[in-house]
Amino acid sequence: MASVQIREAKEEDCGDILRLIRELAEYEKLSDQVKISEEGPRLVGYGLYYFIYSTWKGRSVYLEDIYVMPEYQGQGIGSKIIKKVAEVALEAGCTQFRLMVLDWNKRAVDLYKVLGAHDLTEAEGWHAFCFEGQAMKALAGR
Repeated sequence: MASVQIREAKEEDCGDILRLIRELAEYEKLSDQVKISEEGPRLVGYGLYYFIYSTWKGRSVYLEDIYVMPEYQGQGIGSKIIKKVAEVALEAGCTQFRLMVLDWNKRAVDLYKVLGAHDLTEAEGWHAFCFEGQAMKALAGR
């Protein structure tokens, strides 16, 4: 395996990150959902996270996306990205690290379990919901 560097993104990475987002969308059969644009140099994977707050647990980090190009998968890059996000979370005083995964992505589900994640759907019965578009406008009275 070639040397891999896991680091926080820089502004000049935007083009590569968009390319990876498009690849992820294609993998998840959601290419039509990508509405952003930009082009640039070459990265092989990314993890997009942000901070959230849990009523019971306090400050947390949420990993929105993790993606590694197919030709680089199986080399431990995804695990390194996840570990880097965990480091960032701990340094920021977070008590937990959350993410979601599609039910058919067994490879990712298995990886997260091996790394020590708890499946909240299995353990606690949580379901993820989303309001968008017309449903969100209706809620807002528009």
